[in-house]
Amino acid sequence: MSAASELFPGIQIIDTDTHWSEPHDLWTSLAPARYRDLVPQIKEHKGKRRWVVNGDIPLAGSSAVSAILPDGEKMLGLRFLKHDIDMVHRGSFDCDARLEVMDGMGVSHCVTYPNVGGFGNQNFLRIEDRDLRIACVQIYNDYMADVQRRSGGRILPMALVPWWDIEGSVTEIERMAGQGSRGIVMCSNPQDSGMPDFAQPEWRPFWEVCEAHQMPVNFHIGASTGDIDWSGSVPYKSWPGDVRLTLGGASIFVGNMRWMVNLLISDVPERYPNLKFVSVESGIGWIPFVLEALDYQMGETSPEHLRHMTMKPSEYYKRQFYSCFWFEGPTVKPAVDYLGPDRILFETDYPHPTCLYPESIERVQKAIGDLPDETQRKILQDNAAELYRIELGV
Repeated sequence: MSAASELFPGIQIIDTDTHWSEPHDLWTSLAPARYRDLVPQIKEHKGKRRWVVNGDIPLAGSSAVSAILPDGEKMLGLRFLKHDIDMVHRGSFDCDARLEVMDGMGVSHCVTYPNVGGFGNQNFLRIEDRDLRIACVQIYNDYMADVQRRSGGRILPMALVPWWDIEGSVTEIERMAGQGSRGIVMCSNPQDSGMPDFAQPEWRPFWEVCEAHQMPVNFHIGASTGDIDWSGSVPYKSWPGDVRLTLGGASIFVGNMRWMVNLLISDVPERYPNLKFVSVESGIGWIPFVLEALDYQMGETSPEHLRHMTMKPSEYYKRQFYSCFWFEGPTVKPAVDYLGPDRILFETDYPHPTCLYPESIERVQKAIGDLPDETQRKILQDNAAELYRIELGV
C-alpha cells in the first residue's frame, strides 16, 4: 500500500509542479540537419561545460538542477550545482524511473516544467535567429509530448510558447493542443523584453486561443528576466553563496505578485471568464494579504478604474486563479479559509533543491490533515484534475 493511500485513503494525489532535467540529446536527437549544431547542447564554453545554443551562446550551466543522487539521497546546500545528468537519479530525466519515484512517493500524476530554457522560456530570447528560436520551442514540446504518451498520461509537461511572437504563440498552442497538452508555460513579464504588457489588446488572440482550448496559463516563479534579476539583487553581496541562494529563493516566491496584481485589474479576467491562471511554486500564504490590500487600494486610490470591473480583484482570483503550495504548514489553513479550497493546488517541486522529498506526503499530511476530508480531496486531487483535464482511474 502506498503512502498516499495510507495517509489519504481514496485520493489520487496530483503533483502540480515538478521539473524535468533535460537529457543532453533532447534537442539534437530531434533537430533537422540544418539545426543540429545550433540547437541547445552541452559544450565547453570558456573552460566550463555549459548548455549553449547557436554554437556559443550560453543558456545554462551543466547542472541537472536535481538534488537527488542515484541512491535516492537528497543533497543539501549548493552541491547540486556540480552534478550533471550522469550524477543524479534517473527519475530526474527518465520516464520509467520518474514513474517509479512517483509510485514510491504516493503520487498519481505530475505536471512538469523546464530548466534549460528558463522557467518562462525566457532564455531562448538570446537567439537572434527567430526560426531557430521557434525550432528550439517545438523540439522541446515534441520531446516532452512523447514523454507524456510513454507515461500513459501520468506525466503532463506544460508546453513552451514563443511568447516573443504572439501570432507564433497562437499557432504553437493550437499545435500542442492537438498533441494532448494540458497547459502552457508562460513568461511572466514579457514587457521586460520589449513586448506589450498583458493589459494591452495585442495579447487578446493569445488569451482567446488559451481559453478556447482549455489551456491554463502557468506562471512559474522566476519566469522573466526581471524576476530573476530582482530576486538576485535582494541578498546582500556580503553573504556567502548558499545564504544568497536562500534569501533569493525565499524572495522569488512573492515575485509572482507582479504579474498577478496587474492581470487582476486588467480587463483579461473579465473578457475571458473561463481562462485559468496558475501561480506555480509561489506558495499561498502571502496571497490573502495581497488580495485584501489590492481590493482596498483599488477602492481608495483608483475607483475610476474599478468602475469597468464587475468584480473585486479578489473575486476574480477566486474564480480563475490557482496557486501551489508545498513546504508551508501553519499558514496553509488561514489561506484556505480566505481563498476557499477550490483554487489551491499541491506540489512537491521534485527534483529541485527545495523539493518535498522523500517524505512528501507525510509533510503535507501534517499541513492539511486537520482540514475537512472534502477540502483535502480538492487540494490534492480534484482541483488539479479539473484544471488539467486529468481522467482518474477508479
